[in-house]
Amino acid sequence: MVEYAYLVGLFVASFSSATILPGTSELTFLYLLKIGYSSEILISVATIGNTLGGMTSYLLGLGVLRFSSRRSHPWLTEVLRKRGPVLLIFSWVPFVGDIFCLAAGWLRFNLWSSLLMMAIGKGLRYLWLAIIFESMK
Repeated sequence: MVEYAYLVGLFVASFSSATILPGTSELTFLYLLKIGYSSEILISVATIGNTLGGMTSYLLGLGVLRFSSRRSHPWLTEVLRKRGPVLLIFSWVPFVGDIFCLAAGWLRFNLWSSLLMMAIGKGLRYLWLAIIFESMK
């Protein structure tokens, strides 16, 4: 039962890390790797939690940012429209990634493309962390 609690903790940490809430998903992820959890399971749990957190920001962008004019931010709008959902591969980057997710909802990027790009970027980050960790053993 305790083993599942650790995974729930990783999910919560990774979810909150992808929102404006503070989170410690990388530290939690690395700690669980250190105590022997399967990297595949940890990558999956952390990626799902972090992606759902990013999609929460996307949904906030759909609603909350509806009150802001796209014309009031022409440079940002132009850059984001030019790059489209592919830019969400970088949604894992601290601070900037949260803005990308909010803006994706604000600009009405395709939901499924956005979800896919976020999942790829966030999954690659945790995969990279696991590879680095394994190489340091």
